[in-house]
Amino acid sequence: MRPALPNTMPDATAQTGPALPVPGPIPRPSGTPETGSRPPGEPLRQELALAAARLVADTGLDYASAKRKAAQELLDGRPLPRGQLPDNLEIDEALREHLELFDPEHAQRVWRMRRAALSLMRRLAAFQPYLTGAVWKGIVAEHAPIHLQLFHDDVKAVQIDLLNDGLDFEVGELPHFRDASRGEVEALRLDWQREPVVISLYRHDDLRGALRAIPPERGTAIDVERLIDATTLTTS
Repeated sequence: MRPALPNTMPDATAQTGPALPVPGPIPRPSGTPETGSRPPGEPLRQELALAAARLVADTGLDYASAKRKAAQELLDGRPLPRGQLPDNLEIDEALREHLELFDPEHAQRVWRMRRAALSLMRRLAAFQPYLTGAVWKGIVAEHAPIHLQLFHDDVKAVQIDLLNDGLDFEVGELPHFRDASRGEVEALRLDWQREPVVISLYRHDDLRGALRAIPPERGTAIDVERLIDATTLTTS
C-alpha cells in the first residue's frame, strides 16, 4: 500500500480565531447570466421557480424533485399548464437570489467548498476530474455536496486509489449527465476536509462534447483555481 498523499491545500475548515476570511461577491463561471438578465417568465412559472428554489435550499432536494414538489404544492393536484415548468437556469437564478437574501453563510460556504474541491481534484489529477454542480456554479445551499466527475476508463482504478489513500466511500449510482436514456453511472460518496463529496465515474469518451455548454457545466482544476483567485477576501 503506498503512503497517503499529502493535501496540497490547507483544510479550509481548520481556521480558528477572529480573523476568518470573509469572501466578497461570489465569482461565477464565465458565461453565467447575471442575476435579473433573463426576461421574466410567466407569473406561475416564476412562482414555481421561487418555490422550487426554497425547497432546494431548505430540504436539499435536487432540481427535478423540487420542481415536481413545488408544482404539486402550488397547483394542489391540478395539471400543470403547458410551458409553465421553469428550466434549471431559472431555478439557478431563483436559488441564487434566495441564498443571497436569507443565507449569510453562503459566500463563505462557496469559498470553503471550492478550496476543498480543488484540493481533491489535485489529488485525483490522474483521473481527469471536473467540478460540476452547485459548488462549480457558486450556488451552494446548505445540503449541497461537492460534485466531481472523473473521466477515466478504469473505474476500479479510481476506487483502489482512494482506498490506498485511506479514504472510505460508499458506492451508489447517479443518472448519466447527458440524459436518462444512457442509464446510470457509478458514484462514490465520501467526506473530504469535512465536506460531503460525490464522485461520478465516467468513461473517457463521455467527455466528448461535454465542454460545449454555455454557461459551462463543469470546469477543470485550473478553472476552479481561477474562481478562487478571483474571490475578494477581507477579515472579520
